Amino acid sequence: MFTNQNKTAPGFPFGVDVRGRIAAQGGDAAVRAKIVQILFTSPGERVHVPDFGCGLYRLVFEPLDETLRTYTEFIIRQSLLRWMGDEINVESVNVETTNDELIIELVYVNQHTLRQDAVRIRAG
Repeated sequence: MFTNQNKTAPGFPFGVDVRGRIAAQGGDAAVRAKIVQILFTSPGERVHVPDFGCGLYRLVFEPLDETLRTYTEFIIRQSLLRWMGDEINVESVNVETTNDELIIELVYVNQHTLRQDAVRIRAG
């Protein structure tokens, strides 16, 4: 199961406000939500944009080794560059593997605010 360990990360860019209306989130929360959405969407999942996403869910049953770590770093960087290249600069992608977990830490800079932030995800 994948979990987002960033305690401040909300749901996706759209949510329901206190009055029950659809509300778009802005600022840093929206950027983090977009990152999570890209990472967990598998290519082919969106009918009109079949190449959108990174597809981390595909990796759940793969062997946790150096090849998986390198491949995961590569697909994360490529997906974020393609879909969010005008919003963020990816500073680093660190993928660690343990016996039963894949831990991903992504550090990025928001191009609009020039603030550095991070998203940490545990899969296992």
